[in-house]
Amino acid sequence: MSADAVGPHVHADRDVCTGSGKCVLIAPEIFDQDDDGLVLLLDPEPDPRLHDAAKEAVALCPVRALRIA
Repeated sequence: MSADAVGPHVHADRDVCTGSGKCVLIAPEIFDQDDDGLVLLLDPEPDPRLHDAAKEAVALCPVRALRIA
């Protein structure tokens, strides 16, 4: 089975996050924010239908607090 068949694994670095909230707006099924506005990762291995949204959220994070492995 290829790595693509398994899908991406999303990582969020709360120490880097500044709380812009772009990830939550793009992929609310994957990301949320805590009371301080910092990213909360709801689903590190999202459903295939959410892969494009996960990639977009990672690309648009202004401080690079998100990544996909």
